[in-house]
This record gives sequence, structure tokens and C-alpha cells, in this order.
Amino acid sequence: MKKRTATTAWLYPATLALCATVLAQSASAQIAKVVDDGGRPFFVNAEPRVTPRLTSSKSRTNIYLPGETSLTGRNRPALDFGRDGVEKIVREAADRHRVDPALVRAVIEAESNWNPKAYSRKGAGGLMQLIPTTAQRYGAYDVFNPQQNIDAGVKHLKWLLERYNGNLDLALAAYNAGEGAVDRAHGIPAYRDTRDYVQKVQNAYFRPGSGRLADAFINAHAIHRDVAADGRIIFTNE
Repeated sequence: MKKRTATTAWLYPATLALCATVLAQSASAQIAKVVDDGGRPFFVNAEPRVTPRLTSSKSRTNIYLPGETSLTGRNRPALDFGRDGVEKIVREAADRHRVDPALVRAVIEAESNWNPKAYSRKGAGGLMQLIPTTAQRYGAYDVFNPQQNIDAGVKHLKWLLERYNGNLDLALAAYNAGEGAVDRAHGIPAYRDTRDYVQKVQNAYFRPGSGRLADAFINAHAIHRDVAADGRIIFTNE
């Protein structure tokens, strides 16, 4: 009986010491030192400062694709393009196929936000989000290769613009939903995704500083200010 009492008596101070140590560490982690305007230090109980981490929504400035080895023999070396390098590919493809480079940039921004590895649930891939049949139609056998992807995408965009007699709304709608959907609807299909896409591309294309060619297309959705004969100011989008 004496032995059990001695053991219990030893455990009490040890437990109290452990609790005091844990509480002291917890308290010290919340104690902050501040100095007032007069230079006097104060110690206050405060939560540690949290520094938020912000992520940028800006377009990518560099494009890197690791090398790949294929059993079919179509190996791809590693590719590393700066944004200037991609802009050069865009300009060259646009000049080659006579399409406004600013329109190509707007499509890339809407399609992939300049991500060469972007891949949609519908099977479209690369910067200009080409489906396999469209990519092969224009000779792009590696849709994740920026040069092949952009050249094929610009060819397809040019073909759509010619098919719809330069109607930008219809060409963009067909790029997104397919020309069959546009033909059946006799205009922009009623798909919300397609209507949002057409608006998104045109917002990027017609915004100030886009670098677009002044006389390439007219913004059909722009707000126009007119003055009636009686002096009234009228705003329309027609």
C-alpha cells in the first residue's frame, strides 16, 4: 500500500509539469511584441499573421513541353517557347493564311488561355483546341506542338471565315460548335456555351490594345451613339 501511494505521489508533479510546459508553449506561440509610438514595448496575446497567397490569372508567359517518345516513331523533342516565340508563330501563320493576328490571339486566349497542353472533355487539344479530325485535315499530327497546332487552327479559322462570307459571328460559332450546328440553326446555335464563346472571343478581339487590324471586321455588338433630328441622343447596337 505504501509503495502504490509513493508512485501516485510521483505522478502528480510530473503530470502537472508536462501540462505547464504544453500550456506555456501554446501561450508563447500566441504572444506578440508590439512597440507603441513612444518606443515602449508591449506584449499582447495575438494570432499569428496570415499572409495570403495570390495566384495570377494572367496568360502564360512561357510555354514548355517535355520531350516524348512514341512507339509509332513520331518522337517529339522538348520544346521551350517564350511568349515572344509563340507570338512569332502566330504572326507567321496569320500572314501565311491572311488572317488578322489579333483574331488568332483572341481565339487562343478563349480556347486554352495559352496552355499548349490543354485538353477538353470532347477531345480537343492544344493552344487552339483542335479535335483530331480537324487537326489531321490540316496536317497537324501533334496537336500539342504549338507550331503545328497554330498553323492548322489558323487554316481552319480562315476556311470558316470564307465559308460564311466573312461573318465573324458565324465563323466563331462554327469553330466552337461545328458548321453543321450553325447551318441547322441558320445562325449562332442556341447553345449557351457557344454564345458565351462568341462573345468572349469578340471581347478579346475588339478590346482596346488588342492590336487588331482596323478595317478587318466591324464590331456588330458595339454600342453606337446617334443624335436624332430633334436633338435626342440614341444609343443602339445596330
